[in-house]
Amino acid sequence: MTDITTDGTYQVLARKYRPQSFEDLIGHEAMVRTLRNAFSTGRIAHAWVLTGVRGVGKTTTARILARALNYVGPDGQDDGPSIDMPVEGTHCRAIAESRHPDVLEMDAASRTGVGDIRELIEGVRYAPVEARYKVYIIDEVHMLSTQAFNALLKTLEEPPPHVKFIFATTEIRKLPVTVLSRCQRFDLRRIELDVLTAHLDKIAGLEGGAVALEGLQMIARAAEGSVRDALSILDQALLQHQGGDAVGPDAIRDMLGLADRSQVWQLLKAALAGDGKTVLSLFRGQYDAGADPAIILKDLLEVVHLATRVKAAGPEAAAQGAAGEEDAARAIEIADGLQLNGLTRAWSLLMKGLSDVQIAPDPASAAEIALIRIVYAVDLPTPDEALRALKSRGGPQAMAGSGAQAGAGAGIGAEAGAGTPGPHAHAGPRGVQTTAIGAAQNAPAMAPQTSPHPRAQAANLPQPQSFEEVVRLAEQHRDLKLKVELESFVHLISFECGKIRLRLAGDAPDTLAGRLTQCLLDWTGRRWTISVEQGEKGAETLRDVRNAEVMGHSLVKEALRVFPGAEIMAIREVKTDGEDNENVLFLDPEDEDKE
Repeated sequence: MTDITTDGTYQVLARKYRPQSFEDLIGHEAMVRTLRNAFSTGRIAHAWVLTGVRGVGKTTTARILARALNYVGPDGQDDGPSIDMPVEGTHCRAIAESRHPDVLEMDAASRTGVGDIRELIEGVRYAPVEARYKVYIIDEVHMLSTQAFNALLKTLEEPPPHVKFIFATTEIRKLPVTVLSRCQRFDLRRIELDVLTAHLDKIAGLEGGAVALEGLQMIARAAEGSVRDALSILDQALLQHQGGDAVGPDAIRDMLGLADRSQVWQLLKAALAGDGKTVLSLFRGQYDAGADPAIILKDLLEVVHLATRVKAAGPEAAAQGAAGEEDAARAIEIADGLQLNGLTRAWSLLMKGLSDVQIAPDPASAAEIALIRIVYAVDLPTPDEALRALKSRGGPQAMAGSGAQAGAGAGIGAEAGAGTPGPHAHAGPRGVQTTAIGAAQNAPAMAPQTSPHPRAQAANLPQPQSFEEVVRLAEQHRDLKLKVELESFVHLISFECGKIRLRLAGDAPDTLAGRLTQCLLDWTGRRWTISVEQGEKGAETLRDVRNAEVMGHSLVKEALRVFPGAEIMAIREVKTDGEDNENVLFLDPEDEDKE
């Protein structure tokens, strides 16, 4: 690896070992292969966009590409653009040090306006001064304003033959599609863990230092695929090497504030075993040693993810994503003793705990609560286990008629809510839909209560004996929306105190049965069973019955005879103080003075 930018002063590793040719790049073989083919065939694009996370080599690749476009041998031999640059060429040093007059670098984060782009466009028409091409490198191009992008589009689509554009961005989605369609795009991916570890080991050797393999793996994981971040951490780690033994994992862990990897596995095993005392002890030991609570949970997420992969895809999946053979063996061990449901549940609880830790005033306490949730969630049945247990306990009685799902759903609600009332609507096969409130855990599902609830007796709450009384109860409690819906959409099949069987009109709200059940519980102090059935016709709605009565009134018939073609727009009840309203009928709701 050639260092062509040193000036005798100390350079950090991220600068000293910045790649100077395509051979020095690691982890981007697909991009290098594509560019090599393009250069060898002469099909060189006029614009490229490089995207990826921080530190993966976007700007470095842009400079190497600018060197390749303008490569001229040290002896002045010009064979045209070339990917292969075995020795430093005429323009290489100036381009690498960002001082070449024909390779112009622009930081779009600080020069976002249309005026800056117009200045760039003005210079496009002039030929290069020294090199073969005039190359414009725009870093963080997504920061340009909309007006700046619009000003650039025409030049970007049809630039002069001596101009090349190279864009770099971490936010590819923020680039207009009109810009992307004019560029060749290369996605620079995160460097894989083993590749980055080997690269760090090589550089540590070149620097005369030594870091244990486990320590290098810690650095690579902490860098999250960013070469620049990894080299910055390695630079710091090598300062701890004072000759003799290599820098060990303990020193790296203390430097980064990481949790002990072996302790993380023990912590996970104790949590999944339901051992709360050991969990809190291990966590507190890691925290007291300097590990950040969020880092501990992130490490737990990583090992849970690894164990879940092994459980889902077999032991061979341990090699993908494992930091080493030790992690792979532990993942296989944990996966063998657990169900997939338990691992995915642990993942969900850890994700929730991590978000809590990041906003909590005391992160350590939030992390402990997250771990305690996992400890006590171990014994909870999964939904399918709860359903099987319900079926085996209730048998056929747990199913209301043909609505198997209805009965099962009510039982689950009773178990999970520990008898706490709440609306649950459960739809079974076509024909039955049952809404139950807090069915008793040991009682047959859907069995209605025939005796008044103690709370209803104590509070002297009303117990409606007919559906009309239920409607009046809704009116008394000023729930006019429910009152209108009961009158308009309910075809009553049967009624007894505590149990209503009905059919709903096709345009009835889906929540009507559930709301009625909850309201009856609140108003009467007892739990009602509302059975919504489609197999029976039921009685006419109260609105239809009332309309039929009105239409049969002698005054209405006479009015329709006198005014042929007239329509009744609304019917409403009229109440006056002490007057006899037997022959008074208001047909127009907007005029209360008509008789």
